Amino acid sequence: MPQPIRRIVTGHDSENHAVVLIDEVATNVRGTSSPGQYTTLMWCSDTMPVEMPVGEDAEDMGARKLGTYPPVNGTRFMISEYPPGNIPKMHRTETIDYIVVLDGEIDMELDDGRMVTMKRNDVMIQRGTNHAWINRGPGICRMAFVLIDAKPLGIGDPVPRGGIVGDHK
Repeated sequence: MPQPIRRIVTGHDSENHAVVLIDEVATNVRGTSSPGQYTTLMWCSDTMPVEMPVGEDAEDMGARKLGTYPPVNGTRFMISEYPPGNIPKMHRTETIDYIVVLDGEIDMELDDGRMVTMKRNDVMIQRGTNHAWINRGPGICRMAFVLIDAKPLGIGDPVPRGGIVGDHK
């Protein structure tokens, strides 16, 4: 199982005071077809601009079951862990992705075989490109992803909308 991640979500009570709504270990963890590879959904949104309802009974958007994509016109924020020797999967989504390596090292392979190595604190803005993640290092690579729904590019064969629950970038 992945390293536990503390998730703190703020909002407003019925009197419009700032409050902490959630302060706990994130539990929406999914495995993938690659052994030891996990993704933990932190939060998602299904509108742009994002709705932020007031009140302590607002939906926990980190509890939703999502596939590869964020909701249509929405976002998906997740933390993923790739074990050494993971099984890479070439894929592409119709999203713009903001990616930060939190720990470890990973290679991103492009569809023509070129490699880009990312290390801790490296940032990538991925714009609908075909790619695969390969961890050749000795330890787990932990990455943060924010996927934002985008207009289709009309090229290649992207992952179908809805994707596979637990599958991820």
